[in-house]
Amino acid sequence: MNVDLTGKVVAVTGASSGIGQATALACARAGAAVSLAARRMDRIEELAERISGDGGTALEVQTDVGDEAAARRFVERTHGELGRMDVLVNNAGVMLLGPIENAPTEEWRRMIEANVYGVLYSTHAALPLMRAQGSGHIVNVSSVAGRFARAGSGVYNLTKFGVGAFSEALRQEAVPAGVRV
Repeated sequence: MNVDLTGKVVAVTGASSGIGQATALACARAGAAVSLAARRMDRIEELAERISGDGGTALEVQTDVGDEAAARRFVERTHGELGRMDVLVNNAGVMLLGPIENAPTEEWRRMIEANVYGVLYSTHAALPLMRAQGSGHIVNVSSVAGRFARAGSGVYNLTKFGVGAFSEALRQEAVPAGVRV
């Protein structure tokens, strides 16, 4: 990453592994203070220690983004303890595949809670803070499954298509406030 993020605060959901973890590490190496959200506290504590050991600043907040109050607490703690929020990376997600017929509908709820409500709740909490500071970036991580549907991934496709549509509408709404999506 050839970007200088010194003095910036980046909040990352789903930071315990994969894209979220890699994003948090890259932002910390670029100078940002990072706030880490995930359900697995042990994983984000380990990541925070790694970032701190490299001279960076990290805040870990156990968060299930599908829970509105928890998502709001994550955003408010980030802002309160790190002083601002320049970037929100909505990365947390669940991918459970299988046919629609006879599917366990609890799996559908888990995906919708994380992949859709998680993006909505975290964004809803962050927007007023970014508006007040006159700037911000909201990065919503989707998937190729948000562009092309396949048998066996219908509900996952639904959630990722939704992230794309929400992001475009949000971009149109947020640009006058200096917030990029």
